[in-house]
Formats: sequence, C-alpha cells, structure tokens
Amino acid sequence: MEVNIEIRRAVDTGKAQFGEKQAEKNILKGNGELIIISSNTKKLLKERLEHYAKLSEIPFYEFPGTSVELGSICGKPFPVSVLTVLSKGKSKILEIKKERKTKARKTRKPKKTVKKK
Repeated sequence: MEVNIEIRRAVDTGKAQFGEKQAEKNILKGNGELIIISSNTKKLLKERLEHYAKLSEIPFYEFPGTSVELGSICGKPFPVSVLTVLSKGKSKILEIKKERKTKARKTRKPKKTVKKK
C-alpha cells in the first residue's frame, strides 16, 4: 500500500483537520480515526500528542517525510505538521498501522549466540 496515495485519498474523500491545536482538541474529545505527524515536528509536541492518542486509543503514525512534503501530499500550499483523520472516506489509511507492525515482525531476526570454547 502506498502511504502517500492513501493520505491524499483520505483528505479528498474523507474528513481531515490540520494543525496541532485541532489535533489536540480532537484527541482529548476522543474524535478521530488516525493521527499523522511529520518527522520534523518538535519532539515535545510529538511525545505529547502520542501520549494523548494512546490514552484515547487513537492510532498514531509518524510520516517519514517533512511537514512541507506532508502538506504537498495533502494538496495544501503550506506545511502540515499534524493531520487528524476524522473520517477515512474511500481510503485504506487505517491499514498503515497494521502494515507497519507486520513489516516490523518480519524484519526481526533472532540473535545468534556464539559459544566460546
């Protein structure tokens, strides 16, 4: 699944809000299906939103690109550091978390122990 395409589809066909203040309000109210945050967002803000999202049981995804790239994908002429997906529309955006978990499990290799003689 192409993450960029699904983010754009969610913005176009579903309902999404942009910005950290809107994200915080929605998380505290328990609204939203997914929180997407860019990789260059301030560490303190990222940690706070991630903590709130865990408490509200809302999935949290860190976008690997910058806020300028996320804004471009969303079709906005400004940087987007935080995107709250309130309704996914016709996208498969909620499968991002499942895909990341399965990839993480597949890439793990058991540690080889070397016995000394």
